[in-house]
Amino acid sequence: MRLTDTPEEAAFRAEVRAWLAANIPTELARGHPREDVEAARAWSRKLGEAGYAGLTWPEEFGGGGAPYSHQAIFLEEAARAGAPQHLGVIGLGMAGPTIIAHGSDEQKGRYLSRILSAEEIWCQGFSEPGAGSDLASVRTRADRRDGHFVVNGQKVWSSFAHIADWCLLITRSDSESQLHSGLTYLLVDMHAPGVEVRPLRQITGEAEFNEIFFTDVQVPVENVIGDVGQGWSVAMTTLLHERGTLGFALTGALENAVQKLIALARERGVRDPGLRERIAREWIELQALKLTNYRSLATLVQTGIPGPEGSGAKLWWSEANQRLTKLALELLGPEAQLAGESEWQHLQLRSRGNTIEAGTSEILRNIVAERVLGLPRSR
Repeated sequence: MRLTDTPEEAAFRAEVRAWLAANIPTELARGHPREDVEAARAWSRKLGEAGYAGLTWPEEFGGGGAPYSHQAIFLEEAARAGAPQHLGVIGLGMAGPTIIAHGSDEQKGRYLSRILSAEEIWCQGFSEPGAGSDLASVRTRADRRDGHFVVNGQKVWSSFAHIADWCLLITRSDSESQLHSGLTYLLVDMHAPGVEVRPLRQITGEAEFNEIFFTDVQVPVENVIGDVGQGWSVAMTTLLHERGTLGFALTGALENAVQKLIALARERGVRDPGLRERIAREWIELQALKLTNYRSLATLVQTGIPGPEGSGAKLWWSEANQRLTKLALELLGPEAQLAGESEWQHLQLRSRGNTIEAGTSEILRNIVAERVLGLPRSR
């Protein structure tokens, strides 16, 4: 495990930093652009043209063929600079790698280039009202009829579904099957008849997530990824890539937040030893998270497959972000009760979802215990 950049990586980092400084669009808010879709699409297209979308994808599919370390560096620098993410973040990080690993030549030719350019946006249809963390209990049905599947069911907590063109959908294609068997992985056209999207209003007032209802939606057999009934293994590929280098983006954002917290403490002249100790803890936790990311990256470089270590990074980040934003509100004192006075209020409310999305903290602890530490299964 290396803790410093090679000369090549240092040069790439400098290139990325300079490009971001010159090109970040001022018309988009810091973070992920969800409101102005066309502006976000233009920014995403710009990222693709500059070669920063699909950095690690094989060149034959329009990617950069770059090492995973370059992807980590880009995510880290983009987060530190407060740059908007590529609008097709699910396509880039989940759909694309899954199609590359399990898709047919026709599927690769049809979808991959449109993901890079943000011409088509993707969402994920995994969680259900009765199968959130327990993905193997999905009940959305896919019944095969002639040359297509007929899909009926409901998905929930699907980011971007309200603007998505395609959905990565896990279905139960064998009505007699249980848990991991009998699942089929489909690519579903979000504009097909029978697809209904309902945004979910959050505590922040935003509607970032969605419910998706499928009523007699016809999906061609050609849209199966992998083999019929073998969707679980394909889904695991998707989830591993979801957390593969995500830790670097999350850590870059957390580093920004820690620096802002320290600046706030200095501005407020914090002298209380207890508060100062809690601020120091967040800085120390950040350094530990960085080291965890580098260890995870070393495994990824050696094997070419993201390992379960990424689950640990997501777990620690989500809880650190909740602590940090809560601490910032304490430093603000009575001002924290005034609506719209500080971005910390919004960040603290939004952080409540951090320990649920992309795997609940409870599930991630099980993954770390069983697959990283080698402890026996709890059930």
